Amino acid sequence: MKNNVISNPDEAVIVALGSNMPGPYGSSRALLEAALGAFEAHGLRVVARSGWWRSAAWPDPTGPAYTNGVAIVETRLGPVEVMAALHAVELAFGRERGPANASRTLDLDLVAYSREVGVFEGVELPHPRAAERLFLMGPLSEIAPGWVHPVTGESAWALAKRASVGADARPDSP
Repeated sequence: MKNNVISNPDEAVIVALGSNMPGPYGSSRALLEAALGAFEAHGLRVVARSGWWRSAAWPDPTGPAYTNGVAIVETRLGPVEVMAALHAVELAFGRERGPANASRTLDLDLVAYSREVGVFEGVELPHPRAAERLFLMGPLSEIAPGWVHPVTGESAWALAKRASVGADARPDSP
């Protein structure tokens, strides 16, 4: 399923994954693979996923580097329920909520839910900072280069070209 290109990306439910503290998994990549494997039990069927990307910690680059990727899922859940499912997966993998941008075992973000725009019981769609992040738009452009941001009207590929946060992000070779 890795690196499948999605034919209708504008209807996609897009989830970003990140980790810079592998915990008992030995590597963030192994932790993220295990997290993807847990999605289905939470009502999220992975239909495509990017490769893994590496970038320096942000905003403090002295922290452990991050491994990031993107998955496109199919689900019968609404946006609020998807966020609840993502939080349940984070908790199962040892996520402890701390200060913003702190190191973490697992960070899951709902980037987009089809073409939805707005705030749904605290869930802002599309993700308010996704377009700025190369470590998110880069992986998304691998599997859905034609995805169009529902607010800016720009494609994932175009957003990746001008992303300023995590500008050092690069595909992580196996």
